[in-house]
Parts: sequence; structure tokens; C-alpha cells
Amino acid sequence: MKVRPRSLGLAGVLLLMFAVGLLVTVPEIVKQQVTAKVQIDPDSGLAYTMWRDIPIPLYMSLYLFEVKNPQEILNGEKPVLEERGPYVYREYRWKSNITFHNNYTVSYREYKRYHFCPERSAGSESDEIVLPNVLALMNNSNAGLFTVYTGVNNIAKVHLVDNWNGLKEVNYWRSDQCNMINGTAGEMWPPFMTPSDALTFFSPDSCRTLELVFQKSGRTFGLPSFRYIAPKTMFANGTVYPPNEGFCPCRQSGVLNVSTCRHNAQVFISYPHFYNADPVLWEAVSGLHPNEKDHALFIDIHPLTGIPLNVSIKLQLNLFVKAVHGITETGNIQPVLLPLLWFDEMGRIDGPPLHTFYNFLVLVPNVFEYLQYTLIAVGCLLVLIAVVVKIVHWKQQISVKGISSGTDKESQGASASLLPAGESNYTLLQQPSYLLD
Repeated sequence: MKVRPRSLGLAGVLLLMFAVGLLVTVPEIVKQQVTAKVQIDPDSGLAYTMWRDIPIPLYMSLYLFEVKNPQEILNGEKPVLEERGPYVYREYRWKSNITFHNNYTVSYREYKRYHFCPERSAGSESDEIVLPNVLALMNNSNAGLFTVYTGVNNIAKVHLVDNWNGLKEVNYWRSDQCNMINGTAGEMWPPFMTPSDALTFFSPDSCRTLELVFQKSGRTFGLPSFRYIAPKTMFANGTVYPPNEGFCPCRQSGVLNVSTCRHNAQVFISYPHFYNADPVLWEAVSGLHPNEKDHALFIDIHPLTGIPLNVSIKLQLNLFVKAVHGITETGNIQPVLLPLLWFDEMGRIDGPPLHTFYNFLVLVPNVFEYLQYTLIAVGCLLVLIAVVVKIVHWKQQISVKGISSGTDKESQGASASLLPAGESNYTLLQQPSYLLD
């Protein structure tokens, strides 16, 4: 079978052109599919279902601080605390009163229900624990009326909060910047994220907007992910971090006074065990051991879609206590920020949603990526073979011409040597007259 260099070269060039076409069109196709799927639209499929009724298993681990020396505290001694727990609850979320508006927004209320999980807990709900105040979870509660953008007309705005309870900003704080309602509702974010993007969301529990920062990229359950963490300045006071001056009056750095949105109750929020806070706070009580492994929060998010893959949100509630003049029950309590409890709200993508995401966002793009590289490799190989074959043919032609030229010269020399001496080639051309008749 004769190899035709031109055919090989043409086939190679066509494969390369097709591979380049895939390199250009596949990312655009994926982008269009993601844009269509992550909109808050009943016709968008999986993303809308996940947004409406979160299928990811969510668990809240509750840790309580038992006061071991209540009488001594009344006498002015340092509080001694013992952490109890975790008491783990399965958390169910669902949205109700979903209403779409003409300005590409949708309003809803999200409700939560908790079921105790004894198999995951280090205690039972019947345990008796001494606390300065009892805070109970209200099942079927909601965090207010959120109105967010659907992203139908602008995918960059999907999930961003338009207003909360009809408000464009809150009035709990002392500066316009601190009162701003920014980001999402904390469930999903706009797609096509880059490491320079912050993870911003409005937290009704914190009465303010929170912002997480990019830490590193990696893979979570086989999916590409960005990890976001809370900056050390999130609950810093105005002295340590001037932009937070609007959240004051402040105490030591590392706690946020939320009394203005908690009916003026002296409640503060912080990271568990006063992690990332002024050491004065955790040294004022016994039994706290702040560390990054146990007490830092994080969110692993899929940057292409903006959907969280693995979440661990950890916050602590603290009560400011002191002796009150005229109320003998408060005794001689020294002013102290007393931890009440902390919780870890966890969730990770699993089961059918994980399989769907993996197939659509990892497996299919990988197949196209390998196909592109394979076509490029085969195309280059065919072009190379065509060039080599052409060179070989060219050398063979030169060699044949050289041999042919040498043979002709030798034949002419041999003919001349057969002539009798003194006779020319012309006489050989003379023909008998009878052959010309």
C-alpha cells in the first residue's frame, strides 16, 4: 500500500483544526450550561431544586459550657468552665412563600427544623448542665424575608441579596459601611469565581454582613474547590482594625457586640473558645483552649458554579455578666465575658448531587480535555509522518535521477568504443538505400 504524504498531511491538519475548535468551543459550551443551570429558575433543574430544598445533609453540633463553680463566681472568683458535648442535631431546611418578581428577584423565607441525633452525640437531651442562662433553639424558625436576584438577566448577580425584610441596609451600627447588606444569603454564590473574589454574605444571626477570604485551591470529594476562611480582622475591634469602628462600642478585640439587635441583651459573638481574640478574654476564665483545628470556620466552594461543597461554620455566644448594684443575687461577680455555648454547623455534598456534579463538571470536561490532547497528538504525528515520507520520496527521486544520468553516459561511451578507428558516429547513421525505399 502506497503512503500518500499529501493525504496524511491533510488528515493531520484537519485533526489539529478540530482540536483547536474544541479548545475554543468546549469552555464556552460549559459556561453556557452553567449559566443556564445555576439561575434561580424552576426550569434550571438540579441547582433550583438544591436551592429550594437543600438535599445536602446538614448537622449542627452544639457545645455547652457548664459552670463548675457558680457559688465561687458569686464571691468574685474566676469562672471555671467545662465543655460539654457535642449534642448533634440533624438540620433540615426548606424555603416557603417563594415569590418571583418582575425585576428578576425572588422572595422567600427559609425555615429550619432540628432532630436530635443520639448516635452522634456525647450525651443526651436529658443531661443537666449548669448555665448562667438557658438559650433554646425555636424549631420551624426562620431568619426573615430574603429577596435575592435570580440571575436570569445577569448571572453575575444570582443569589445576591436585594433586600432583607424590605430593608436595603440595617440600622444596628454606627456607620453606613457597617450597616450595608451585601453578598448572598450564605447558601450559594455567583458562578465563575476567581481567587481574588471574596465570599460575602449577610448573616441575620450576626446582624451584619460577613466576608470570608480565599485561602487555597484544591479538590473536595474529587471536585475542584476554593477554600475560604474568616480573616482575623472579622471580629477585631476598632482599635486593631479601624474599619470596624462602626461596630462599637467594643470590648477587647475578637468579639462582636450584638446587643443592639438582641433587645439590648449583653450578648456577644466570637469564634469558639475566643479563637483569634485578645488572650485577655480566654485567660479570664478557666477551661478554654482555642486552636485553629477545632475552632476555625471554613467553606469549600466549587468556583465554576458557586455551590458550597463542604461547610463548617463555627460561632460562640457569650454573655457579659457583672455584679449589679441593688440586686443581691448577683453577689460580687467580677465583670467577665462568659461563654455560654458554641456551635458547628456542618454540611457536605454527597449522594446523587455529588454524582451529578462529578459527571457533569469533572468527568465530561475531562473526556473533552483528553480528546483534545489526543487529537492534537495524532494530528501532529500525521503531519510529521507526511513530512518524513515526503522527504524520503524526494531523496529517492534524486537518487534515481542520478543513476539514470550516469547510465546514459556509460552507454554513450560504450557505443563510441565499438566504432572502427577513424570513423565517426555519422557513418553509423547511414542506412542502405534499399531500407529507404
